[in-house]
Amino acid sequence: MSNAQTIREQILALTEKYYQAQFGQKPPFQPGDRVNYAGRVFDQEELRELVSASLEFWLTGGNYTREFESGLASWLGVRYCSLVNSGSSANLLAFAALTSPALGGRRIQPGDEVITVAAGFPTTVAPIIQYGAAPAFVDITIPQYNIDVSQLEKALSPRTKAVMIAHTMGNPFDLNRVRPFCDANKLWLIEDNCDALGAEYCYQGVWKKSGTVGHIGTSSFYPPHHITMGEGGAVYTDDPLLHRIVNSLRDWGRDCWCPPGKDGTCGCRFDGQFGELPRGYDHKYVYSHLGYNLKATDLQAAVGCAQLKKLDQFVHLRRKNWALLRELLDGLSETLILPEEGPDSRASWFGLLITVKETAGFSRDDLTRYLESKNIQTRNLFAGNLLRHPCFDELRKSGRGYRVVETLDNTDTVMERSFWIGVYPGMTEEMLRYMAEEIRRFCETHT
Repeated sequence: MSNAQTIREQILALTEKYYQAQFGQKPPFQPGDRVNYAGRVFDQEELRELVSASLEFWLTGGNYTREFESGLASWLGVRYCSLVNSGSSANLLAFAALTSPALGGRRIQPGDEVITVAAGFPTTVAPIIQYGAAPAFVDITIPQYNIDVSQLEKALSPRTKAVMIAHTMGNPFDLNRVRPFCDANKLWLIEDNCDALGAEYCYQGVWKKSGTVGHIGTSSFYPPHHITMGEGGAVYTDDPLLHRIVNSLRDWGRDCWCPPGKDGTCGCRFDGQFGELPRGYDHKYVYSHLGYNLKATDLQAAVGCAQLKKLDQFVHLRRKNWALLRELLDGLSETLILPEEGPDSRASWFGLLITVKETAGFSRDDLTRYLESKNIQTRNLFAGNLLRHPCFDELRKSGRGYRVVETLDNTDTVMERSFWIGVYPGMTEEMLRYMAEEIRRFCETHT
């Protein structure tokens, strides 16, 4: 073993000891202690892999990136996976890929419409508008909080080219209705899977992972999500053309698919004809799209590789925590609407979503302020109704650039009366019981 290798092993051994000293000892939970809605769950393996990657000092995408992409694709059961720097970038690339001239008549162009919902995170909708298309908003159902599939036919117009929606809080939307609708009308389907990694859906009699039924799926690896790299995301597909377009857009728009630091993989570096360039122009500097630089680093991927090994357990714990918390809150139907799993689904819960009934005698804000005062962190369902936000002021005033199908009554209900609390794997039974007891105490004393 060389001197450098010996030192490396010493560093990694010390890294594991550092983890134990810094993160390993946690005092037992006491009622009144802080209960966050989410958080990083990791051990010495993530820290070891992170330090190991830093010692290689490759920094940009490399061996860890390829290992993670291959591992996640295999876990999902898809052919291709592209690591990117965030879930928002994943959504941007997924939509941008569908605007590529390489898709011919199926490409999405300015003025085309995309069916979506307003109840969720804004980066599911933002790329539609950023690329000049128009969202057609449909309402959601309660208590599943997913797209109301009964409105799909009414949302369809001659300009409709795609459906782009998220699996809300880890609860899959009705893919047995949405995907056949897309196929019948030659529409693209993008599954925003950022809050649902590990959810499963029985699609036409076959259980599949959420994010793999549509043409493209996306994930986020921000700390609250099912696995984390700090920042990070992924785009995945079974379509080789879409995969190549996504990678082109991610990597500056370049036409070449040689990995960073490697030349000649494409087999046509100096002998191709591209656009109006001179024949033989260096393929590494040929650009077939107006792209971005949205790559992640090998440091992030190294953490992701360690997290991926824990993903099955993380999903199991989320389901277990959600089931216990849901059970502990039973009997509050006078004041609260509790969430329900959709049909043909095995959710991979991001949190437990609660709606305060209009007749409860108290408001959502009354309850969340109480919980926050008890050190229980709460969150609204992201934007609630995105159309009500300042980012829509100009579109709302002009009356152009989007369309609302019927009404968004349930979406407004979520905006006004819904919130959620966490079920992430770092929660203990004591934390879950404490949250349920405080919710029950408030409801019983304010009804």
